[in-house]
Amino acid sequence: MKGPGLFSDIGKKAKDLLTKDYTYDQKVTLSTVTASGVVRFFETERDTCSLYQGLTSTAVKKGGLYFLDISSVYKHKNTLIDIKVDTESNISTTLTVLEALPSTKLVTSVKLPDYNAGKLELQYFHDHASFATVVGMKPSPVVEFSGTVGSQGVAFGAEGGYDTATGKFIKYSAGIGINKQDYHAAFILADKGNTIKVSGLYHFDEKQKASAVAELTRKLSTNENTLTLGGLYAVDAQTTVKARLNNAGTLAALLQHEVKPKSLVTISGEFDTKALDRSPKFGLALALKP
Repeated sequence: MKGPGLFSDIGKKAKDLLTKDYTYDQKVTLSTVTASGVVRFFETERDTCSLYQGLTSTAVKKGGLYFLDISSVYKHKNTLIDIKVDTESNISTTLTVLEALPSTKLVTSVKLPDYNAGKLELQYFHDHASFATVVGMKPSPVVEFSGTVGSQGVAFGAEGGYDTATGKFIKYSAGIGINKQDYHAAFILADKGNTIKVSGLYHFDEKQKASAVAELTRKLSTNENTLTLGGLYAVDAQTTVKARLNNAGTLAALLQHEVKPKSLVTISGEFDTKALDRSPKFGLALALKP
């Protein structure tokens, strides 16, 4: 989409480098798509599906418990339908329509049996501005809204949330983001003005093989500061390593390798450098795509 992006995009690149792909569970994701974009549910003597473009199965082991979900995606022109079923008998359906109106994106989500968790979201993108609003599907919904203006890599934005049941604002935030080719910076005042977040990401080369990131969070009500430093290095075209360390002494590292195009194996771990007697956390994720 064009324009300065949504408010949620401010500071997102730094956050992704610090948190994305880190996992401390065992996770396997399998996606199957035919050459024509048609999914085959199972490899049997005959094909069983001719509509879905993608089918993804995810199994996660957390402690001694196993969780499984299956999602299927169908795309037709500017419409995308995503249906997901999990082991807790939850059925989630998301309908996304691009360009329902010029420069807009409409997203409708429904979850059963908790139908009150459904939402309706409308996004609008302009060359120098973007707006988004989310309305919950229940009698007295929470209404969330955000707006961003900017150009040439500089964006100013704000967001808020209003609970129609209580007649009160439940959140409001404001931020400034700078996105350039070799660096990204963000300043966000969140949690009704109680939290300040400052982040910066720098790429050391044009191909972004090596990057460094820093994020400082300050809680004004408690004078609590959290500083997190991180980095990324691409060993080669298939292998990437990441690490992060915060001022509490928590050190985490990640190794991700592309075993074949679009298929990744990720190994990550975390331990407390100030409490070496505690058991470290380890995670393994395998994502297989055709």
